[in-house]
Amino acid sequence: MSPKIHDLAPEATGPLKGVRIIDLTSVVLGAYATQMLGDMGADVIKVEFPGGGRGNGGDIMRWAGRTPDPSVRDMGPIFMTINRNKRSLVLDLREDSALEALKTLIASADMFMASVRYDGLKRLGLAYEDVKAIRPDIVYVHAVGYDSDGPYAGEPAYDDLIQAASGCADLLGRTDGDPTPRILPSLIADKVSGLFMAQSALAALFHRQRTGEGQFVEVPMLECVTSFNLAEHFFEHVFEPPTGQWSYSRVTNPHRKPYATKDGYIGLLPYTDKQWEQFFEAAGWTERMAADSRFSTAAGRGKHIRALYALVESIIPERTTDEWLALLKPLQIPVVKMNRLDDLQTDPHLAAVGLFEAYEHPQVGTYTSLRPPVKFSATPANIRRHPPRLGEHTDELLAEAEVLRAALEA
Repeated sequence: MSPKIHDLAPEATGPLKGVRIIDLTSVVLGAYATQMLGDMGADVIKVEFPGGGRGNGGDIMRWAGRTPDPSVRDMGPIFMTINRNKRSLVLDLREDSALEALKTLIASADMFMASVRYDGLKRLGLAYEDVKAIRPDIVYVHAVGYDSDGPYAGEPAYDDLIQAASGCADLLGRTDGDPTPRILPSLIADKVSGLFMAQSALAALFHRQRTGEGQFVEVPMLECVTSFNLAEHFFEHVFEPPTGQWSYSRVTNPHRKPYATKDGYIGLLPYTDKQWEQFFEAAGWTERMAADSRFSTAAGRGKHIRALYALVESIIPERTTDEWLALLKPLQIPVVKMNRLDDLQTDPHLAAVGLFEAYEHPQVGTYTSLRPPVKFSATPANIRRHPPRLGEHTDELLAEAEVLRAALEA
């Protein structure tokens, strides 16, 4: 069955409608952040560099992965996922005319967002003070690997490096007893830092709306991801002296995982005293558990969490997935059928809420987009632009710059 093709929205309806962003970010961190802002209505002008030392030019994620048509190589799958609602402007900022065009557009912008190294921005005359001289109330958001006040400042940073430096690569070893550090198989550091970048930009924009004052915002990956990691894994080292271990014991538990049923897997988490009692009753284990004081209280369950989860793991194979869902859902015990990646697009809930939407790109053809997940009752986010081809809007934006320049000179 062919997917329903959605039409692009005719105009922005989100809460950031009318906000203009000059976007000098790329790869995943910055592109993820600016897409979220674009979904919320902002006019995101994605400034990309031509080829040369950077190979084919533009955002490097344009060239990662296969496309349906080999002649349209600049629209790789990850790029497609995190670059909608943007306009692509290709400029060689080493050329005076290109730099002047960008500065003209900056004069009309509300935010300047970048992940280019700050020394490079300085050399181009695009440091905060330079941009502030063009637009005094600009919100300038710069993503970096490391806080500029620390000894790592200015060093290169990628997801793998930040996972290694932030303690994320230590988590699996604390779970399964294998001391070998391992990278989590997701771009956790990039995406978490992108979320920090987006929310920081919004906070600074809100401050400007209240006071008229712009500002410089630095978003350092290591600090953001370390704070994200330690939200629970600081655990008993929060206190001085520590009262116990690093890492939240319920989470770094080898038995914390989807549990195998007779025919599949479920995610299961009884949490309260009542839910645990109901679970063991539903499983037919009430009498056997009555004599086991380890699990009768929340404190006891916390102390013996590995044994408790191992016990659950041994019980679940007694029934099928559907049998467990039918048994536990009416009791309000948290349970869900496990999805593999292949299952997500047919999950009945995700299908009902329309998370996956098909669009027809004029060059790439049919592609699937994940709609903006957050719902605004008064100012809904929407999708109104396909991910752009490299330099697709260069002529359009340079024409806008000429109009702006003429207006400024008048």
